[in-house]
Amino acid sequence: MNITTTIDGTSACISPCGEIDFDTLPPLRAAADALPPQVTDVQWDLTHTPFMDVAGLHLLFAPHGNGPERRTTVAGLRAQPLWLLLTAADADPAVFDLSRLLPDIAPPGFRPAAP
Repeated sequence: MNITTTIDGTSACISPCGEIDFDTLPPLRAAADALPPQVTDVQWDLTHTPFMDVAGLHLLFAPHGNGPERRTTVAGLRAQPLWLLLTAADADPAVFDLSRLLPDIAPPGFRPAAP
């Protein structure tokens, strides 16, 4: 797996190229852990990630390391990783809150105002 990290001020973009699974989880976490402390926003660009298993859920939702808490978003979702995220959110929306990860999605329980 190739991992590219780009830092711009307080934002970072981590772009893995390859599948996210049990074997690739450690280097992905290491890439996130290596970010400098001033980084407060991390975007995972999954454009080149055709497959993600439960390890991807651990990467995106499970706290890891002793570093600062960072706002995490995802971009470039392909069909299978998107399906996994939607399935997990459907199974347990409180744990897998996609509104945090995908800013364009309404939070669980959101009801628009009546016209």
